Amino acid sequence: MTITLSPARLAAAFATLALAACASTPSIPALPPSQEAYWDNLASHCGNAYAGGLASSDERDADWAGKRMVAHWAQCSPTRIAIAFHVEDAGEAEGWNRSRTWIVTRTSDGLRLKHDHRHSDGTQDAVTQYGGDTLSSGTARVQDFPVDAFSIALFEREGLDASLTNIWRVEVDPADQRAARFAYQLTRRNDPTRLFRVEFDASRNIAVPPPAWGW
Repeated sequence: MTITLSPARLAAAFATLALAACASTPSIPALPPSQEAYWDNLASHCGNAYAGGLASSDERDADWAGKRMVAHWAQCSPTRIAIAFHVEDAGEAEGWNRSRTWIVTRTSDGLRLKHDHRHSDGTQDAVTQYGGDTLSSGTARVQDFPVDAFSIALFEREGLDASLTNIWRVEVDPADQRAARFAYQLTRRNDPTRLFRVEFDASRNIAVPPPAWGW
């Protein structure tokens, strides 16, 4: 038996399907053009892993010098990108510290960076989920994330007063750019001498590492 719908009922059916599709699809916050371009650059590396190392020379980071490092785009969605940060560590059972993951999220008014810190058993560290939101549109390559109120309260609670003025920077070139680079950097407004920076060769994929702890 063939069922024929009138034009009015056909239009109503299409409208119902469209509304259902909208209801099931999470909204993606719009960003300024420079941040949209930045997001595209960041997302272009999804699934990839890159080798890197310490690029700064602050004496406070002497324990990091010479250690192999890997940045792995472990999870990607239209609104969230998780980059696992693996650091060579002879003190760990498998020779690597896999406790750190950087998470960049699209929000209603910009981008957010959070740090997910776990122990080897997957449980969260006491100092985790700290970070900040962008306060400017930045550029297609560079975004800065000043410390947010949640993180300030966390740092005060844990006695980490030196971190109360943290500014994190994440730099990224598109994956198809010649000599592409990826970098993560920490500075502090109250300490112009503080610089922690790691850089990765984002033009050459390496083997994907095991998952970060707890992921």
